[in-house]
Amino acid sequence: MSDESLAPYPLTTAVSGSGPAVLLVPAAAGTIEDSFDPLPTLLAETRTVVAPEYPGSAGEPIDGRALTLDNLADAYVAAAVAAGQESFTVVGHSLGAAVAIRAAVRHPERVKGLVLTSGFAVPDQRMKIVISLAFDCLARRDFRGYARLMVLSCVGASLVNMLPPGEVYRALGELAELAWPGAEEYYTLLRTVDVTEDLARIDVPTLVIATTEDTFVSPANSRFLADSIPGAEYTEVPAGHLINIVHTEPWNELIAKFFAEHSI
Repeated sequence: MSDESLAPYPLTTAVSGSGPAVLLVPAAAGTIEDSFDPLPTLLAETRTVVAPEYPGSAGEPIDGRALTLDNLADAYVAAAVAAGQESFTVVGHSLGAAVAIRAAVRHPERVKGLVLTSGFAVPDQRMKIVISLAFDCLARRDFRGYARLMVLSCVGASLVNMLPPGEVYRALGELAELAWPGAEEYYTLLRTVDVTEDLARIDVPTLVIATTEDTFVSPANSRFLADSIPGAEYTEVPAGHLINIVHTEPWNELIAKFFAEHSI
């Protein structure tokens, strides 16, 4: 696949910084801010950061072809090329890691490195249960229930337990407001993700980062990615699925070190 002019959907894309290009791909039903903030600002100190939003997340309908992993991979690559970047490293979080893997396989002439955080090749049984619960909450517009589920599964236990009740309630309210119409389509997609056969085909420097307090995507999933991708490096951060909440600095340091070691 090489014709980026045939983008499956238009993506709202922010570009910042200068230097070697980094393409950010967020978690399912999330925005760049939800998954990465303030990482884009940190990366932009030395890199050109290309940050497209998922179809639907910017308040626009999901127009175009079906919401599939292939189409998302093609759309993200097309967005980076449209931003003037011929090649780039892809930093993917959660579902974004699967999109990044598929992009590397479908567009090897574009992708020169991968950073996969809280990633997975195929949903395990626990993850499937959480996906089903999230889908059910969104489908019946139970955004408060969705927020509770996100706190339990995506925020590390050590952080949740140290917060005073008022902060927990505030977090629940903020998470409830993050759910956007159509987000359940991403949980439908999550149920079908399987990049297992892609892993052995990856031929670029790859860093796999496991979030060890993650109860949505178990760290074992990251270990499997690292064991299955030729030459992949593996490291861990003691964080929940939403690593950017309090662990952005160590996350950025790991990524910066990886970039420097591989000159990408």
